[in-house]
Amino acid sequence: MKVIALGTDHAGYALKEKIKNHLISIDYHVLDFGANSAEPSDYPDFCKPAALCVANKKCDLAIVFGGSGNGEAMVANKVPGIRCGVCWNTASARLSKEHNNANMISIGARMVSDQEAIEIVETWLKAKFEGGRHQSRIDKIE
Repeated sequence: MKVIALGTDHAGYALKEKIKNHLISIDYHVLDFGANSAEPSDYPDFCKPAALCVANKKCDLAIVFGGSGNGEAMVANKVPGIRCGVCWNTASARLSKEHNNANMISIGARMVSDQEAIEIVETWLKAKFEGGRHQSRIDKIE
């Protein structure tokens, strides 16, 4: 069973809960780092632990959420070994895995509908890293 970490601030809380339920329904084990309500909170407090979970190999992948998804991805990408792409549609999700081997994605809850977010997650989970010329580029990041 794959293990996936989730993290969000207040802006992404409702979407995180929907995605968490979806992931559980498709047999993922979910580690939820919060937030646990829509009360105002700071995304680094929840997104960094999710990124560390992936970097420390305690989980396979992670998804973080916020209003736009940008700050959350910035926090995640500060953690060595993390490649977190901001995804706003299925094409960006697919390419984040195929070309960048993203081990995390960030979704802006104010940018997409709940159904679009589910489709983004599904697309990213099903996509496969293409390797080849893309690997040498990733090596330059690391």
